[in-house]
Amino acid sequence: MSIEKTELVVRTIADTAIGNEKYFGDLDSVVGDGDFGYSLARGFEKLLEGWDDLDRTDSGTFLKRTGMVIASRIGGTSGPIWGTAFMRAGGAAGGASELSTEQVVAMLRAAVDGIKARGQSDVGDKTLLDALVPFTDSLEATSDIHAAAAAARKAADATSDMVAKRGRAAYTGERSRGSVDAGAMAVAVLAERISEIWPTQGASS
Repeated sequence: MSIEKTELVVRTIADTAIGNEKYFGDLDSVVGDGDFGYSLARGFEKLLEGWDDLDRTDSGTFLKRTGMVIASRIGGTSGPIWGTAFMRAGGAAGGASELSTEQVVAMLRAAVDGIKARGQSDVGDKTLLDALVPFTDSLEATSDIHAAAAAARKAADATSDMVAKRGRAAYTGERSRGSVDAGAMAVAVLAERISEIWPTQGASS
């Protein structure tokens, strides 16, 4: 995966987060405070405002700069968590000019570890990890972005059966059961959009 493809992925994430502001917010309002979609959209808007000025020395640097903007511009707990994910992924990418699928998986693992540490959370706590980890596992096993996106969607849907253990939703206890986690669903929606645009670029990895 080249710097151009890394840019494509980040741009797609930004555009999709902005385009789904209301949907993500509505999901969050069921048991959360409803600001997830708004916060995510405003943060990625700030990223796009300074898009041309981001350091594109290599994919790792680009992702780290992206993470720094997100961490400082997305409100609430989402900023540090999503920012950490991008920065950890960038750190794992290093200065490589081309990224293999194995390296992309390593970057995702680094992002997952960063989220776990920052959010003091793990798989099963009803957070974005419940979609991001299955996505990563599937990508590692199949090297197929479509299969990985499908795994993320299935896992995000399954969060409706969980009781939230982190975030504002955790205060609602059993009431959090019966609705999907907004963060997990956001990961699924983003993964699906990336899988849709990826083949059009004639890219493998």
